[in-house]
Amino acid sequence: MSRLAFAGSGLLLAVPFALAACKTAPPAQTTKKGNFGDAALLDGSTGAVDATFPDVFSVSVPDADIPDVHRGDAPAPMANFCDLPGSVVWNGGVPQVVPGDAGGVAAPDLTWMKLPDGFCGHYFATVPETRQLRFSPSGDLFVSSPSTPAPGGASGGLGAVVVLPDDNHDGVADGMKTYLSGLAMTQGMLFANSSFYYQNGTAFFQTPYKNGDRVAGGVGTQVVDVNVYSSSTHWSKVIDVDDSGNIYITNGGDEGEVCDATLSGPDRPFHGGILRIDGTPNGELIAKGTRNAIAIRCAKGTGTCFGLELARDFSPELGSREKLFPIRKGDDWGFPCCATANTPYSDYTNPTPDCSTVAAEEDSFIIDHTPFTLDFEEGSWPGSWQYRAFVGLHGFFGSWVGARIVGIATDPRTGWPVDVAEAEAGTGLTDFATGWDDGKLDHGRPAAIAFAPDGRLFVGNDINGMILWIAPVTAK
Repeated sequence: MSRLAFAGSGLLLAVPFALAACKTAPPAQTTKKGNFGDAALLDGSTGAVDATFPDVFSVSVPDADIPDVHRGDAPAPMANFCDLPGSVVWNGGVPQVVPGDAGGVAAPDLTWMKLPDGFCGHYFATVPETRQLRFSPSGDLFVSSPSTPAPGGASGGLGAVVVLPDDNHDGVADGMKTYLSGLAMTQGMLFANSSFYYQNGTAFFQTPYKNGDRVAGGVGTQVVDVNVYSSSTHWSKVIDVDDSGNIYITNGGDEGEVCDATLSGPDRPFHGGILRIDGTPNGELIAKGTRNAIAIRCAKGTGTCFGLELARDFSPELGSREKLFPIRKGDDWGFPCCATANTPYSDYTNPTPDCSTVAAEEDSFIIDHTPFTLDFEEGSWPGSWQYRAFVGLHGFFGSWVGARIVGIATDPRTGWPVDVAEAEAGTGLTDFATGWDDGKLDHGRPAAIAFAPDGRLFVGNDINGMILWIAPVTAK
């Protein structure tokens, strides 16, 4: 049976259905959940309040009636990664360290990072100013390490893209190989079209890649130069490809932009937003109105990519909120005039901006908790952590308050994250890994996450450069 978990009734109306193959077995019964109260669902079925989650409405419907993008080929079984020496395993709310040196070296203490029972953490490597992680088709971890200081206090990077192989499978990188150097302003990386795409400043380049390469296969060719608007502060750009082969890029705006309320939404200029590589020098403008779209990740099998938006700083009382949003052509996310759909920033009153054409985000986060990185679990993990969208929060600058990794439930019909807000308690958005904001400021901040082909979640830190991985003790 499949379990549908919704955080609000609006999801049924706002999210389009995705096509997926249904089971051919006789219909089973599925529990459908949502905060609907004692009311009928859109399909006319009714039910009662769930005793386990009293704020949630439950109803049984035939499994075969619900397309599920999460069904399909089962992922390969995960290895027993938590048995490796140096693993910190959480059991009964207490960390237990597997004896022995990790990879023959004394690993840093990771007992400060709290995980759910049944998960472990393990040190992997250190790369200064780690800003993004990507796995190659052959399973090697690639890391972007700019030498230009980045917002949030990160500095001292290598100005390079490096590779961290683990050929002996002991859970620790064997060493660090330079794949590309001379990249002072690098962050975004992507493997697609038998190529490796990488950023340096406003431009993205493409170099040939063949399976197993650990040194660049040739001189990079520029494929796009995003200079429609260039921010010296939010210079970092990230990139991903959807199921149809469309490659999307983020572009940053600036905190100090002033709203011109005399312009309607369609007439406001493009600064921060999303572009698509389309063969033109600057790329096709897809969506606008972001202050700093810091992350992008396409959810496989859904046909949709999602971005993370860092909105107007230090202004929760004005309606500001960070956002997780779907990438759709023509969307306007409102910055600098609007906090969200139909909600102008409250300090713009003469005249009040028109926010009627601004899109509504899928999920929101407390302003300055700084959602920084995003990836999707693809079915290897057990229980309620399976198929979640995981978001790494960078935390409040200077205190790291809010720095952690959270998991957001996804709708099995679409693969989209359910509609939730960080400020509202509930099971739709759940803390997964915590401890960075313990007041000591000595653990850095999570800046990059990526699921490995083997199912482990890798976490990169742009302050102290530590890269670690997290795995379940027992797979699903």
